[in-house]
Amino acid sequence: MRDKETVAPDGTAVRVALWRALHLEVDAPPHVLEDKIGLRLVSPDEGWRQRPDMNPQFTGPFRASIIARARFIEDLAAERAGYGVGQYVILGAGLDTFAQRRPKAASRLKVFEVDPPGPQLWKRQRLIELGYGIPEWLRLVPVDFEGGNAWWERLVEAGFDAGQPAVVASMGVSMYLTKDAIAATLRAPRSP
Repeated sequence: MRDKETVAPDGTAVRVALWRALHLEVDAPPHVLEDKIGLRLVSPDEGWRQRPDMNPQFTGPFRASIIARARFIEDLAAERAGYGVGQYVILGAGLDTFAQRRPKAASRLKVFEVDPPGPQLWKRQRLIELGYGIPEWLRLVPVDFEGGNAWWERLVEAGFDAGQPAVVASMGVSMYLTKDAIAATLRAPRSP
């Protein structure tokens, strides 16, 4: 469970952003996903590549899984946008950079990044500091999944239209939540 006062990304979000950067540095092209923005967001110390969790050989299978799932979901959201789906929800968005890396696809959608308030505030500030800003089609939706903060209500308040189709992704989130929080997150919401 996360501390409600934390105003920084959690270690998992940082690790995923660094693995995506490492993919470009150590994996042979063609690259499945090109993400230099996550590295800019994190702005790690010079020695980040020497961290034990960045060992290229050991982390290869994990890194491949993270990269492949992100590419699959991003391509699905972009494809569905071509068929009239106008909403993409990322539960536990962390340091996801789809909106910044693929603005042509993302701008055809309302992209809702759902994440805990503190880390999301940190990300908002970093995006602004780095000159990316927050485009009108990107909605940062603060939710504490463990704190009984109803994600569905926050999503609707942020402009999500329950009457319209959407792609909803929850990648690598459930393993960090309690059983009750997972059940509450997956429970079918009532129509507004």
